[in-house]
Amino acid sequence: MPVRRFVSMATDTEVSRIKETRREATEVTQALGRWHLGVRVGCNQAGEQGCQETGHREVPISKIDPTNGRATFYYHNLTSPLPPPEDPDFTHAHASNITQKMPFTDQEWEEVSQEVPTTGEPFIQQYIEGRERLIAQEATQRSDASFRQSLSPLARRACAILEDELAKESENITVHPGMMFSLSKDRMEQTKLWQIVRRMPKGSLLHAHIDAMVDFKFLLDVLMKEPGMHISADMPLTSPRALENATLLFRFFKTARTKDSLYSKDYAPGTFIRITQAADAFPDGGREGFLKWVHSRCTLSRTDAVAQHHGVDEIWTKFYKCFRVVNSFLHHENIYRQFLRRLMHLLKDDGIMYAELRFAWGLDYYQQGSETPDTDYVHMMDVLDEECITTKITHPHLIAGYDLVGQEDGGRPLRDLLPELFWFRKQCAEEGVNIPFFFHAGECLGSGSETDHNLYDAVLLGTRRIGHGFSLYKHPLLIDLVKEKRILIESCPISNEVLRLCGSVMSHPLPALLARGVPCCLCNDDPAMLGQDTAGCTHDFWQALQGWENLGLAGLGSLAENSIRWSAFEDQTADKWTRDVKEASVGSGLKAKRLQEWAVDWEKFCLWVVDEFGTDEDANGAVPAPTAVAQ
Repeated sequence: MPVRRFVSMATDTEVSRIKETRREATEVTQALGRWHLGVRVGCNQAGEQGCQETGHREVPISKIDPTNGRATFYYHNLTSPLPPPEDPDFTHAHASNITQKMPFTDQEWEEVSQEVPTTGEPFIQQYIEGRERLIAQEATQRSDASFRQSLSPLARRACAILEDELAKESENITVHPGMMFSLSKDRMEQTKLWQIVRRMPKGSLLHAHIDAMVDFKFLLDVLMKEPGMHISADMPLTSPRALENATLLFRFFKTARTKDSLYSKDYAPGTFIRITQAADAFPDGGREGFLKWVHSRCTLSRTDAVAQHHGVDEIWTKFYKCFRVVNSFLHHENIYRQFLRRLMHLLKDDGIMYAELRFAWGLDYYQQGSETPDTDYVHMMDVLDEECITTKITHPHLIAGYDLVGQEDGGRPLRDLLPELFWFRKQCAEEGVNIPFFFHAGECLGSGSETDHNLYDAVLLGTRRIGHGFSLYKHPLLIDLVKEKRILIESCPISNEVLRLCGSVMSHPLPALLARGVPCCLCNDDPAMLGQDTAGCTHDFWQALQGWENLGLAGLGSLAENSIRWSAFEDQTADKWTRDVKEASVGSGLKAKRLQEWAVDWEKFCLWVVDEFGTDEDANGAVPAPTAVAQ
């Protein structure tokens, strides 16, 4: 189809009009992409009808180049190769109406396609081979590359089976990739992938807060059965606003207190009432309604989870309130014992063999002999430092490390706490105990903010792992330092979604860190409060598997192995810790032994996958190991 050029004189007004049309067309082109956009070009005397009769059709806007009072067009005849108009009256062009043209007709495409090369052409094949080498070369830089390289034939077959199950899940979608967790939870638990992932040995749980681990339906049942438990509020519970915002406290008293009602306008704030009495008198459904209400005060709802437009600070405000309610009744001995038993049971059933749980003392702090709480946290922090070191001396196997928790954006940055942190190190050295740092850092959206800069301090202070590290992907130099110092990232995708750092697992930055070779593991953070309703990690593993196409079962296996590799099984100096992390399963210490035990469990799991879900065809479809590419 010939393209011919002709030039015509244009007035200043027409030139301005053409320029404006070109600007508008550029915007439409960006919006519509594939459509053919153009202007109508015609002669002075014939007008629209004459243009159609002479074959002067739409021409691409991008070819208009009005300069110096002249308008240059490229004329594309779609019907016949007409010559440029020679009529002396053809003295100007008019540009009007941005138009859309349909794609090629079958006849037109048949003519064009004769000159389009096939994929079998040698130069196309050469391109494809180079493309595959480039992809393979980049894959060797991934943090899970060595794990994939060392997969056994059995494990490769299991990985292939899981890829097939993922493909089937994509064809018969029950959960769309990237679907928000709170909307997909019930669906994912009904899939075959759930059965497989739940059975997988997940190693260690390295980032979880102990008071947000066990399903609250269980805990509230324990609370109601515990003799002597009472409840108080800081205001009468006479309105929906009071029920949502009142500060609740739970306490044990030997003598029952029954002389007041939480739901009366005459209720004296802070008065304790026997919890069974308060439950039975609940105005909206009695005891059943009371348990539903207290449960809502301990967890973030589905509405909370999907209301991303309210921002991070809003969700953290409610999140803090959940902890205050839970801590008030959880730290009673009998309830705490039953909580721990339930926790261990749930972790074991989910394939988790070891757990390092973060515990934070309550904020309702009273100094010795005082009947009123302190107005600040200075003395509490002093005592916290002292008691942490004392506990390490008396129960060394219970204290793995030291961290600072809470909303990073809502507190003081690590830089402000340097004097206290260096004092803490000095005290540890004087007492002869080793309490390494495992800092939260980068659990934020900022880029260059004080909170974002916590990542620098965490690395400089020698943290052995980083909790969340959500904003690490923005820092190329820190990424290199994290790899060099062998610092693990404790990633919590569902937590980051529910607490509004990202919209779904599809927009989470962990794949970027894995691609850059940063060691990571998967954790659940606060599962009972965030909607998982259990202590296990299967929800996070399942979402990662479905949301990140290049992860697969091998990638999950690498993340689980990392959790063992970076576990604090015993007290170690910084040098010994780094050595054991580097040597992994070929070392001679306790960590190497644990890694070897996990490897046996991994192979047993892969065998189960093959036996349970494999076919004869699967034996010929195993996933190949990544090929090392010379640089």
